[in-house]
Amino acid sequence: MTRLLVGPFNRVEGDLEVTLDIEAGQVSSAHVNAPMYRGFEQILQGKNPHDALVYVPRICGICSVSQSVACARALASLGGITMPPNGQHVTNVILATENLADHITHFYLFFMPDFTRPVYAHQPWHAEAVQRFAAQTGEQTRAAIAARQRWFTLLGTLAGKWPHTQSIEPGGSTRPIEVAERIRLLAKVREFRSFLERHLFAAPLEKITALDSEEALWAWQAQDPWRGDFRLFLSMVQDAALSRLGPGPGRYLSYGAYPQPQGGFEFGDGVWHASSGALAPLDERVIREDATYAWLSDTAGPRHPVEGITLPDANKADAYTWNKAPRLAGEVIETGAIARQLAAANPLVLDAVGRHGGTVYTRVLARLLELARVVPMMENWLQQLQPNEAYCVPTPAFTEGVGIGLSEAARGSLGHWVVASRGRIANYQIVAPTTWNFSPRDAAGTPGALEQALVGAPVQDGETTPVAVQHIVRSFDPCMVCTVH
Repeated sequence: MTRLLVGPFNRVEGDLEVTLDIEAGQVSSAHVNAPMYRGFEQILQGKNPHDALVYVPRICGICSVSQSVACARALASLGGITMPPNGQHVTNVILATENLADHITHFYLFFMPDFTRPVYAHQPWHAEAVQRFAAQTGEQTRAAIAARQRWFTLLGTLAGKWPHTQSIEPGGSTRPIEVAERIRLLAKVREFRSFLERHLFAAPLEKITALDSEEALWAWQAQDPWRGDFRLFLSMVQDAALSRLGPGPGRYLSYGAYPQPQGGFEFGDGVWHASSGALAPLDERVIREDATYAWLSDTAGPRHPVEGITLPDANKADAYTWNKAPRLAGEVIETGAIARQLAAANPLVLDAVGRHGGTVYTRVLARLLELARVVPMMENWLQQLQPNEAYCVPTPAFTEGVGIGLSEAARGSLGHWVVASRGRIANYQIVAPTTWNFSPRDAAGTPGALEQALVGAPVQDGETTPVAVQHIVRSFDPCMVCTVH
């Protein structure tokens, strides 16, 4: 057996190290380390609860809206606040803008450049991959960066700025939208639609969302295998065996994405189990955070976030990360676009995961399909805005109680739990998507989702940054600064 330390990783958000034990040319065991600790949960203690909306967006520069939304929902839960329909629609548009920007960033800037590596020089598509996706110089990489920049101008109108947007409140959005502004916003959304339809999919979005099985997907891909970046990716799936790489735990968590004024979500909530092929109801009460292998105190054992403790213990024996190990009823969970699309019963994702499980291929597939599905939703939300109706209701003083804010960031399920006492924050705990996906072992010794997914990954002789490991890690689209916060 040999041991290999991979890290720090480039093309991920934040600091990440992975220790691999290698036997017979493949990974036999993995330990995932989130090495950066900052202490936002301690910083928030003693603050006015409403001030959390200023602090939490600064946890992360690329997930700041997601943190704001989860915080606003926690405070709305604490204060018993219901936002008006206009506020809900605008909040959804703001969050979707960030989420879709992250999906584009992941595909073009983080994930696809790995296929330009010399290890793939023998593949027929390698020269095309270099032309499209080479870091800094790739034609499609540059087009995606420009499209992303124009896309974010939506938030100049809707939220004043990005990141660290301050227009999101427990009672809605503080920025009302005029009729003329709505027309300009719809034009920006349709410009982004045009980028997706010309560059990524080379097809109308409705054509992509109508693909209802793997048979339909591969038949469409075979018509013109390199036309558009999605179909070129599918060619790589076949040649690089991405459908077998990085199997997940088989349990997928979604808190529900884009709540609607009449109730429910655009993408539903629940826990999808591969063993049964069915969605089970979500019970937030059975979440526990286990700090056995984290450089954090674990004297009280696994705790629900409402009772959570985050106390550094940098010299703790056997610890290897700053990340806790969240578990749902004691089980390892994966979260992300794949979980959202399974919870939403997307037929193509259900078919693909049913055949292959949660793998590099199905994670990226779900993320790209989400781009095609959410853009038309954004057009609909903007069209539903009612002139001269409220966008935000007043926020009362928060004094005593518990608030829970569950949301879906680009990378998956994000939860905020706040406890208020005498008008101040007594406890604030955050469990981010990559906290779930990149968790360490728990007290029972069960590895987290990524640690399990890496087992069996091939490692070629002489590789110090194995390409298969890079694919698996990036398929989760980690945000390490959110992970430990």
